[in-house]
Amino acid sequence: MPSVRNTIGGRHGEPSGEQRYRAINPAKLGDVIAEYPFSSTGDIDQAVEAARAAFPAWRGRTAAQRAEILMKAGALLQAQAATLGALMTREMGKPLAEAVAEVGYAGRVLQFYAAEAQRPIGEVLASGRPDVHYYTQREPIGPVGLITPWNFPFSIACWKLGPALITGNTAVWKPAPHHPFCSQALLDYLMDAGLPDGVVNLVHGGAEAGAAIVGNHALPGIAFTGSTPVGQAIFRSVSDRLGRAQCEMGGKNGLYVHAAADLARAAGLAVEGGFRSAGQKCTATSRVLVDRAILPAFSEIFLDRVNALKVGDPLAPDVFLGPVVDDRQFAKVRAHIAQAADEGIAIAAGGLNRPQDGGYFVAPTVFTDVAPTARIAQEEVFGPVVALIPVAGLDEAISVLNATEYGLSSTIVTNDLRAAQRFARDVECGVINVNLPTAGVEMHAPFGGWKGSGLGAPEQGLKIMDFYTHWRSVAMNFS
Repeated sequence: MPSVRNTIGGRHGEPSGEQRYRAINPAKLGDVIAEYPFSSTGDIDQAVEAARAAFPAWRGRTAAQRAEILMKAGALLQAQAATLGALMTREMGKPLAEAVAEVGYAGRVLQFYAAEAQRPIGEVLASGRPDVHYYTQREPIGPVGLITPWNFPFSIACWKLGPALITGNTAVWKPAPHHPFCSQALLDYLMDAGLPDGVVNLVHGGAEAGAAIVGNHALPGIAFTGSTPVGQAIFRSVSDRLGRAQCEMGGKNGLYVHAAADLARAAGLAVEGGFRSAGQKCTATSRVLVDRAILPAFSEIFLDRVNALKVGDPLAPDVFLGPVVDDRQFAKVRAHIAQAADEGIAIAAGGLNRPQDGGYFVAPTVFTDVAPTARIAQEEVFGPVVALIPVAGLDEAISVLNATEYGLSSTIVTNDLRAAQRFARDVECGVINVNLPTAGVEMHAPFGGWKGSGLGAPEQGLKIMDFYTHWRSVAMNFS
């Protein structure tokens, strides 16, 4: 079994914590990927010190020099997408085609931020005082802590590493423990591309390691993607110590099928958003709101498509839905299904019967005639479970969509431009889609949730650059 290693200051070594972790292929439970110790707080302290030591030289490089490394690393990821995609599928269960596509996308993310080296980092301002030259410039904030989730091992890591590195910051990076070799491969390619020792320090671990990163006052910024309760706690903790935090959190995303929708198209979008990646996306469609007049016709098309989905080995080319990531997630999703069934909510597809032995497989599940206030319509499941909610039109749909603690992504399916505009204006979330799935983002657009779905700067695009930089204003009297 290959060894799992931290990389601190360019040196590889086994984590030194007492708690151990067993990474298992979620599709084949007899396939043990690795057994390894988590990082101790001492490991975290060493990683932070290495990031601090590397910061002055990395900051001193030109943006073009930093960009050259990101560009090369992005090309390496794209060239190895097939191999790394298969590794991802084994480590966290994502169907192979999705995994390969994610690796290629992650490479392009690094290259997108490399291109930012050509963008001005400030501006010249007119001063109201004579003989004063006034200008602004960006400066990196310093070593940052990056905590990334298991559902997108490559792309979310690159969402954070790309802007952090191009702006001159160094990093202590703790990925989720499920995919240790994906994380190591990403850092290896960055270092193969010329990343200096200590600029990115990889530490494997769980909650203890994450808390040590968040609580370290030598890290002025923390970027986190994960659950809403953890994100809220991180934001409070970092704010209390006068740091800055950027937290992307949960969602309870809704797709509204308007009376003027193409029903076949709407059913396809609901399947794509609800069941791709086994529903393990913060932007996954977990609520499908349907105008009552078209509910019977839509339900027939939608359920036919759901029942036709193939569940199984994520390495098989015709499999749409693989396993959920681990035993904890498996138990959580099944508990949500059981609780809704106990409340008397009708199951139209799926349920608790396991569609496949030997892995953490959950059948694509649809509940019908769900009340908007039911727990299955309010709580994030993070699995292949969709609640069908009848509504009496656009006004009620907007009201239902807004009546949760979350505000990440929403979709309307309609051929009515007036309804689409009203939906885009009045739904309380950070991402609005018209005739597109709730899941799916583009790297140049800001991505962030409202309410309980996001705190701090939005991810991606150019807006995230403000999180990783300070603005400095310089006034120079040259008389």
